[in-house]
Amino acid sequence: MGDFDGERKDLPNATAALVLGALSLVFCWCYGIIGLVLGILAVVLTSAPRKAYLENPERFTEVSYKNLNAGRICGIIGICIGAIILLAVILVVVFAVYTSVKPHLLNTINV
Repeated sequence: MGDFDGERKDLPNATAALVLGALSLVFCWCYGIIGLVLGILAVVLTSAPRKAYLENPERFTEVSYKNLNAGRICGIIGICIGAIILLAVILVVVFAVYTSVKPHLLNTINV
């Protein structure tokens, strides 16, 4: 009768992982930290249900596994983009502090 019969159930946290993964893509542009945290949460939430599906795929629906996998992939992408954005923000702050302190350091050395 197809992929779904009375015995199959949804994987736990599949929808939550999908939502967190999608939100990590949205919020990774907010200085990187929010997307990084949400992406890590999405990837962590997918580990146990993914393992359970791979051990016993006939117990769970394929749709919930696809949602879980999509959330995991979105989380990984959110982690990568968030880390790059966070690194860029840190570099900009360090450069701004360095350029604002550098003239003061040169004045004290020349005196």
